[in-house]
Amino acid sequence: MKGYIQVYTGDGKCKTTAALGLALRSVGAGLRVYLGQFIKGGEYSEIKILRSRFPEVTIEQYGSGGFVHHQPTPGQIQAARQGLQQLAAALRSGNYDVVIADEANTAVGAGLFTEKDLLALMDEKPDSVELILTGRGAGAAVQNRADLVTEMKCIKHYYDAGVSGRPGIES
Repeated sequence: MKGYIQVYTGDGKCKTTAALGLALRSVGAGLRVYLGQFIKGGEYSEIKILRSRFPEVTIEQYGSGGFVHHQPTPGQIQAARQGLQQLAAALRSGNYDVVIADEANTAVGAGLFTEKDLLALMDEKPDSVELILTGRGAGAAVQNRADLVTEMKCIKHYYDAGVSGRPGIES
């Protein structure tokens, strides 16, 4: 089976959720999935269920558990760059049919690594592997290199009314 590069970007909700839905569908079809999460760390609800019920999904997190809102720390940069190397190794390993780079576009936007680094990862993708990149702000070069780009557009969000993330819905 030929693998493609999919990008889920935009300011709307559900980029990671879409990638996780694809992971679930892939496991159901007998495919092996690698989920690498940039910036994020910790046991979100989706991570808990994947680890407990879906051993076919390998999960690695390359972050401290909080988003980078200002200048990234040296530790955040180091974790992201090491994560990018781990994700590239997983992509090339032959052990996975689907590789998800969750929040990779966001990591570029936060200055954790460069768009050139992400393009190099895309170029390393074996023909048989499906590569999914999520996160806000996918650059034009990343979008041009991808085979599928979906932009999630926020029309209205309850966060604007002060609603915090809810377990099982946003976390």
